Amino acid sequence: MDEILKDSVPPQNLEAEKATLGAMLLDWSCVGAVSMILRKEHFYSKQNQIIYAALLSLSNQNITGDTLTLISELTKEGLLEQAGGAAYIASLTDMVPTSANVEYYAEIVLDKATRRTLITMSSEVKASAFDNTRKSRVIVEEAEKKIFALTELGQTTQVHDMRELVPRTIEIIESRYKNHDTFTGVPSGFTRLDSMTSGFQNSEFIVIGARPSMGKTAMAMSMMEHIAVNMKIPTAFFSLEMSYEQIGQRLLSQTARVPGHKLRSGMLKISELQQLQEAAGRIYEAPLYIVDTPNMPLIDLRAMARRMRVNNKIEIIFIDYIGLISTENSQAPVYEQVSEISKSLKSLARELEIPVVALCQVARDAEGNEPSLNQLRGSGSIEQDADVVMFIHRERKKTEEGEMEPVQDAKLIVAKQRNGPIGDVNLLFLSSYTKFENKADDGSAD
Repeated sequence: MDEILKDSVPPQNLEAEKATLGAMLLDWSCVGAVSMILRKEHFYSKQNQIIYAALLSLSNQNITGDTLTLISELTKEGLLEQAGGAAYIASLTDMVPTSANVEYYAEIVLDKATRRTLITMSSEVKASAFDNTRKSRVIVEEAEKKIFALTELGQTTQVHDMRELVPRTIEIIESRYKNHDTFTGVPSGFTRLDSMTSGFQNSEFIVIGARPSMGKTAMAMSMMEHIAVNMKIPTAFFSLEMSYEQIGQRLLSQTARVPGHKLRSGMLKISELQQLQEAAGRIYEAPLYIVDTPNMPLIDLRAMARRMRVNNKIEIIFIDYIGLISTENSQAPVYEQVSEISKSLKSLARELEIPVVALCQVARDAEGNEPSLNQLRGSGSIEQDADVVMFIHRERKKTEEGEMEPVQDAKLIVAKQRNGPIGDVNLLFLSSYTKFENKADDGSAD
């Protein structure tokens, strides 16, 4: 196979390249459509690359491109001979009788360029695989990132005028007026929070912080139940602390509204068994995907997220929690590791164009008080990188045994939101089901 590839000409279609350039010279209005599809590097022929770059240069100078202006531009830059000379340029318009199919020609050029990129990428991966100084997981992650980037190649940007935009905008507003529960992002299920955020938005990095035992996992799972089970939105849940069996039991408990301790003991009523069976049917149909690897390496988490985005079409990711993600640079100070994780998760949200929600502990000095942004544990970069930061706060009361435990009333504090208001969301925590719910006096119903 290597011998065959070595002697093969890389994928290319010079006729399509010439036809694309010729169509642009025939009809200058084509330059906009072609520039949305192709870059100079997509042309295989060096002289065609030079000609295409010159045509874009003319466009940037607001000069109409034709054979004469193109030759003049190339002469001015001293590139006419490298572009094949005046005779070659004049021959380009002979390739096509009309510019009608210019986008079709450009797509052929892009297809061949993509294939060449794949071949180059394969060679780079092969060379990396022979390099024993590099870890295999790093090589795989780099390869997956490049492949994922290729899937986005050639997606064109559309331009919309006001005659299209205004009616569409009014239509959206009217739809929201008629359906008050419609949001632009992924709805959390908490009415007050969703009205503040309009749902979790694509490409956003969202952080939920709290002290231990305040219910970070319960908060994520309450949101996850609404999103995946009720709304049927494909969801990924990375659990670095609990096993998938534990998650399954908690999800059944909160969905069926059967106390978790009864699931563990088996002391169930017939009515509760029926509730569990009904809930199990709903969960069974949910597009929910759970990864339960303890101390999961950051590089593996990113690679798995990319696969799930492509294969399972996930639209939101939950991570429980930041402090349990490991990095390659394990000897570095904790704040540097957390900073790397934070930046990487924000980058992942933008790359996949979906919300990434990560749980995080807050510093010990927040115990008993409402947390603040400077108390996010590990690194100030979390506050900097996050688009939304929320804190869970519950007052503690003394039990008969003299221990302090959180009360049922809870508050979700939206302490930061780049594109919206901040404020408090009042919730209820139902400890029997380890579940958060809307509070009646917060403008919502159960």
